[in-house]
Amino acid sequence: MKLILGKKMGMMQVFDSEAGKAVPVSLVEAGPVVVTAVKTVEKHGYAAVQIGFGKKKSVKKPQKKIGSFRILREFRINQNQESDFKIGDEIKIDIFKKGEKVDVAGVSKGRGFTGVVKRHGFAGGPKSHGQKHRLRAPGSIGATTPQRVVKGKKMAGHFGAQRVSVRGLEVIEINQDKNIVFLKGAIPGYNSSLVEISSKK
Repeated sequence: MKLILGKKMGMMQVFDSEAGKAVPVSLVEAGPVVVTAVKTVEKHGYAAVQIGFGKKKSVKKPQKKIGSFRILREFRINQNQESDFKIGDEIKIDIFKKGEKVDVAGVSKGRGFTGVVKRHGFAGGPKSHGQKHRLRAPGSIGATTPQRVVKGKKMAGHFGAQRVSVRGLEVIEINQDKNIVFLKGAIPGYNSSLVEISSKK
């Protein structure tokens, strides 16, 4: 399993000369990360690897071998992959190759309190037939018989700021000197937000 943490830098376009079209890409400054812990089935009950990203500015008692990191993330792995990771190992962007498919996870942009049209894609009410000032209203939220609103009803509320995973993004280019990977398409989150890039192959 391949995995790394990175920071979203933004989006741009690259030109594909073979296809003859512009391709939208997301730029991620990924790694290097360090393996800070390896959890095994025998000792912890499950198999996982913990990696650290981003050095802390000031630490009173840093760990001698692996250092201290601002961000720690844990990834579940298969039991037969426990031997692939060792504490102190450094993982760089060169684990991925051009043309490879990867999965990206991050926290989506927070949009605050939004209505049903923006949050759930409701069509809205009719713009005529005597209706006025209710174009974006949700309409009825229940029938007479239950005398209550059913749980899980799609209504207005807080939208965004949730973990989102995007699968099967193609690696367009890798800049190993600056630890930047170019991914085809959009990825969740604001610029400078943390993203997780992984591939099970």
